[in-house]
Order: sequence, then structure tokens, then C-alpha cells
Amino acid sequence: MDAVVVDTDVISFVFKKDSRARLYRRHLVGKQGLMSFMTLAELDWWALRSGWGAARKRKLQGFLVQFTMIPFDRRLCQHWAAATQEARLAGRPIQCADAWIAATALQLNARLVTNNPADYAGVSGLTVLSSTSP
Repeated sequence: MDAVVVDTDVISFVFKKDSRARLYRRHLVGKQGLMSFMTLAELDWWALRSGWGAARKRKLQGFLVQFTMIPFDRRLCQHWAAATQEARLAGRPIQCADAWIAATALQLNARLVTNNPADYAGVSGLTVLSSTSP
């Protein structure tokens, strides 16, 4: 099965049934959805800063079982360092969390589905799918 790494923004759109979720359907249906450990951390932070109750947090946890969470390891750390440095040298610095997500896609040789393709513009070798991608 074809696998894609799904960025935090797209997962949140699908979870909250945001109208933007439909823009990514073609990139997700029939694919194995992968998420970086960093996406899980960002979603946990989202729930905390939004003051979610236990029921909504459980709903998110149940929703996330459809994604395979990719943990960090030594090789992923090397991909993160390379992506961060490459983006910096290209004049397109990448945020720490985005670099972990990019590194996950690079390590797995998977495409990255995101609503924010510009965040990843400084990382070569990364195939980014967005709402405007065919």
C-alpha cells in the first residue's frame, strides 16, 4: 500500500471536519497514513492549549489509531539535522517541528501531505503534496 506522511495541519482538518479536509481526500484515500512523533506532540499541545476535556481528548486518541506513528531513532535524527541545515543554507529556514516531519518523510521515502508547502521549500528530495497538487 502506498504510504504518505500526513502533516499536523491536515490531520487536524480531518479530525475537526474542517471544510479544507476535502482538499486532501485524494491524497489520503487508499493510502497508509503515517505521522511523525512530532505531529502527535503537536496535537497533544493543541488539546492542552485549547483546554479540551477528557472526552474530546479520547476522541482524538481514537481518531489517531488510523495513522501509524513513526518514532524517532538515530537515523531520523540524522535526517532532521540534514533537513534543518539544508533549509538554512538555502535561505529557507525550517521550524524545528516541521523539520522532524520532513525528516520522517525523507527517511521513509514517502510523500508529505501538508497545507503549508512553503514550510518545506528549503528541503530537497522531499515530495510535497498540497491542496493544489494533482
